[in-house]
Order: sequence, then C-alpha cells, then structure tokens
Amino acid sequence: MVLQFFIFVFMTSQELEKLKYPIGRFDCPNNISKQHIESWISILEHFPKRLENLVMDLKDEQLDTCYRPNGWTIRQVVHHVSDSHHHSYTRFKWALTESNPLIKAYFEDRWAELIDSKAAPIEMSLSHIRAVHFKLVYLLKRLTDEDLDKCFIHPETNSEVKLSYNVGNYAWHSSHHYTHIENIMKRKGWL
Repeated sequence: MVLQFFIFVFMTSQELEKLKYPIGRFDCPNNISKQHIESWISILEHFPKRLENLVMDLKDEQLDTCYRPNGWTIRQVVHHVSDSHHHSYTRFKWALTESNPLIKAYFEDRWAELIDSKAAPIEMSLSHIRAVHFKLVYLLKRLTDEDLDKCFIHPETNSEVKLSYNVGNYAWHSSHHYTHIENIMKRKGWL
C-alpha cells in the first residue's frame, strides 16, 4: 500500500489522466449524425460479449487488482458498468415517457464500496449487462430522430441531456471501462 502511494505521488498529472481516461474524455460531435448513432449502438450491442470475453478467465486475485493507483478493482469496474448502464437505460425510458424529467443521480463511488461491488461474483453483473444492453439496443434501434431529441435533466449540472448525446456517452463509457481493464491486464501480462 505504501509503494502504491509513492507511485501515485510521483505520477505526473498527465500520466494519471491517461490512466483515468485511457481513450480520452467523451467528445460529442456538435452535429450527431445517423452514422454516429448507428456506430454507437453497434458498440453497445457488442460490448457485453467483448467484456465477458475479456474477463471470463480471471481469477479472484486478478479481479481484485486495481486498474490504477487509488482506483477501483476490475471486479468493481464490472459491477459499476452494470449499475451505471442500468441507470442509463432507465433514463432513456423516463425521457421517452415524460417531458424533460429530472433524473436521480447516484454516488457511483459509494455504490462501488458496497459489498456486492467489492466481493460478489462478476457473473451476476455480466448477465445483467447482457440483459440491459439487449433491452437498450432493441429500444435504441427503433427510436426516431424526434425520440433522440428528447431530453432529461441531470441534477448535478441542471442541464438538459439529449438522448442522442446519451447514446454516445454510454458507448464511450463502455469503451472507457473496457480499456481500463484491458490496460491493466496488458501491464500485468494477463493478455
């Protein structure tokens, strides 16, 4: 733990940023095209199988390895994706059925510290991710341009979030956490 602290202290802010955001932060285009939406939906559609293939052979000690200093373990990342994408699916449904609903935010860092995120088998979250993505992708493929223009209000920023943006954000989120896991596996020689 002391060594991990010193490694963290001596990392440059640029190195830490690269560990936190290995594919960069989400950069949404100003004009979201039909091709953007289709590409993002494809990422969401294939993500559950890609993630499962990446982590399915990891042992408990590997799953309990942090992907960066002071970061979550691989296990926590998998459970976080399940929680986060569940919330996202619900936000889509709210925005499609209510007029600019104020969504409920949650403390993802606190959720990641709960016993299910820290100790539960990842199979439960992998199954949940498969189910949520199956439902989400089915829905997204059938949305009209008018549907994609609908919004929800995020309470942390008090800003409107268009569903078209949210499709891209969660495609990015999938790739973002996939890369966290993939990178630590490469650094450890597990790939």
